[in-house]
Amino acid sequence: MPKAESKAAEGDELTEVYTDENGPVAVIGCGTLGASWAALFLAHGLDVAAYDPAPDFMDRLGPAVARARAQLAELGLTGAGRLVPHDRLADAVADARFVQENAPEELAVKRAVLTEIDAHAAPGILIASSTSAMLRSAIVAECATPERVLVAHPFHPPHLVPLVEIVAGDDAVAARAAAFYARLGRRPVILRREMPGHIANRLASALYREAVHLVAEGVASVTDIDAALCNGPGLRWATMGPHMTYHLGGGAGGIRHYLDHLGASQERRWASLGTPNLDAAVKARIIAGVEAEAAGRTLPELEARRDRALLEILKARIEVAGHDG
Repeated sequence: MPKAESKAAEGDELTEVYTDENGPVAVIGCGTLGASWAALFLAHGLDVAAYDPAPDFMDRLGPAVARARAQLAELGLTGAGRLVPHDRLADAVADARFVQENAPEELAVKRAVLTEIDAHAAPGILIASSTSAMLRSAIVAECATPERVLVAHPFHPPHLVPLVEIVAGDDAVAARAAAFYARLGRRPVILRREMPGHIANRLASALYREAVHLVAEGVASVTDIDAALCNGPGLRWATMGPHMTYHLGGGAGGIRHYLDHLGASQERRWASLGTPNLDAAVKARIIAGVEAEAAGRTLPELEARRDRALLEILKARIEVAGHDG
């Protein structure tokens, strides 16, 4: 049973304030992202109360969850959580011990949905928004109890990619959320202050800016630029991040030696990085290059190829004792 604390409300009435995420999860917004989250929760034995404003959302959610659960079963995750659809948001969150919100990336929509969840979820229940770029301070502005609302941004698809970026207004809330996601095999990271795009999307955006610059300058084809990343630094980045990578690159002296002796060359490369514009000509070149790289494969085919590769990488990481991302 979930833990709860009895706290005095106005008029000295006692209200149950839940402080434990051990119970049903509400998934609000059941598109591609919501389906992936739902599959993860279910595979760990948590019941999922699902709500989406689209009247036929279960027609898409059911098959999507089934596909994701089949993938998770390859990783040994076969929990027997129950998926329960609801016609009203209030009913979906009524008994939830954690809420994962996945509304569209529009400020007015996010605010409205989070405000409604906040009004109906039991006191103390954490409400996590999957926003990829919005500031927490903006999306919680109309909530009555904003202190329990946090950003929990996954990388797609969250049932396979472990990263969850957490932005909270309170250290205790961040710690509770991080512990919850860690129990689900995720790798939570906590931002000390909010930042547009959080951490990973900012890093990805910086890299993509330079990838676009290389296309715009005619340095290489889209296919070869992608290949250079996947077959070079991308392989290392699947095991350790840029700071640790350069620590090893510094030889016996590690990162100190690298920064002291090669930092200047790094700065020269920074100075040469581009700031491209996505004008019509550059967009046309990128689109043509991506179509050539796709070589006629459809989006579902490419997604299946990506997910198969992610599964094999995850299996390999599980076999590496002590790997912590």
